[in-house]
Amino acid sequence: MSGEGRPVLVTGASGFVGRWVASALGLAGYQPRLLVRSTARVPAQLAGMEVAIGDLTSPGTLPPALEGCWGVVHCAADYRLALGPGDLRRMLEVNVGGTATLLQAAARAGVARFVHCSTVGTLHFSRAGEVRSELDLARDASDLPGAYKRSKWAAQKLAEGFSGPMQVVVVQPSTPVGAGDSRPTPTGAIIRDFLAGRIPAATDTGLNLVDVRAVGRGHVLALEKGGPGRRYILGDQNWTMGRLLAELARLAGRPAPRFRIPIWMGLAAAVVSEGSAAARRRAPGIPLTAVRMAARPMYVTAGRARSELGWTPGDLNEALGLAVAELAPQEDS
Repeated sequence: MSGEGRPVLVTGASGFVGRWVASALGLAGYQPRLLVRSTARVPAQLAGMEVAIGDLTSPGTLPPALEGCWGVVHCAADYRLALGPGDLRRMLEVNVGGTATLLQAAARAGVARFVHCSTVGTLHFSRAGEVRSELDLARDASDLPGAYKRSKWAAQKLAEGFSGPMQVVVVQPSTPVGAGDSRPTPTGAIIRDFLAGRIPAATDTGLNLVDVRAVGRGHVLALEKGGPGRRYILGDQNWTMGRLLAELARLAGRPAPRFRIPIWMGLAAAVVSEGSAAARRRAPGIPLTAVRMAARPMYVTAGRARSELGWTPGDLNEALGLAVAELAPQEDS
C-alpha cells in the first residue's frame, strides 16, 4: 500500500517522535495533517504541511481536524518523570482522557485506520533484565513504576479494546534517539546532562535504544500493514547505561565514566530530592520514579515488527551522533 495522497491526522507532531512520523508519512505519499495547539509549535522540519489547530482535551476541536481523514497516528502524550503539583491531573487528562476522546471522534469521522503510539514502558520488566516481547504486557497499571507508565498502560488498553469498524494498531517504541529532541525528552536530558558534565557515573541499569527516524517509518508500516488489535515493539539494541555513556563520550571526545552508581544509592538520593521538592512545591531534580524504573533493565526484541511489518531499525550510531551534535553545550564564540 502506498500513501496515494490519503489524509492522515498526526497528533503530537511538535514532539520528538511525532515530527519523524509526520515526515515519514509525507515521504510515503500521504498527506499529513498536524494537530497542534498553535502554529508556533510546528517544527521547521514540517513547514508546509497542513495544520489543524486543536487539543485532545478540547473535544470540540477534533471533528474539524479529522474531517476527510483516512487515518490517524496518535503520538501526543504528556511525557514527564518529574511531576510537580497539578501535573498528575494534566497527564491523565492528556494521556488517558485524550486518547479516549480521539478514538471516539475518529470513529465518528469515519477514519479507517488508527495507530496508537504507546511505549515499551507498559511491559513487565524485572530486576533480572530478561528480554521482553509484546506478549509481556504488565497485568495491571499498578505493577508499573510511576504515573507516566501507568497512564500509557491505561491508554494502550483503551486502544486495544476499542470496537467498531475502525482498525486500531498499537506500536511500542523503546528509547528513540536522534535529531530533533529539542525540548528534550527524559532520554535527551540524560544525553544533554552527560555532555555538560553533570553525570559523572553510570547508573547500574539497561535500556533498548533505537533510531528515531526508524520509529517514524515503523508507524507508517503499522498504519499500512499492522494487524488490527496487534501491538508492535519498535526497538533496536539492548545496552547498559554504562555502554551508552561510553559511546556518548567517544562521540563527544571526552572521557567515559569510570564508576557506577548502585540503585540503592540512587533511591536514597531520590527520596531526599522528592522530600525537598515537596516542601518547595516543585518537581524533584531526581525523580523517585526514574530510579525505580532504572532498577528494572528495559530490554526488548522487535522480532514481530521485523517479520510482520518488514520494519528495519535504522542506524543507531548515526542517530546518537546527531543527538550529540544537537544536545552538546554550545561554546561561546
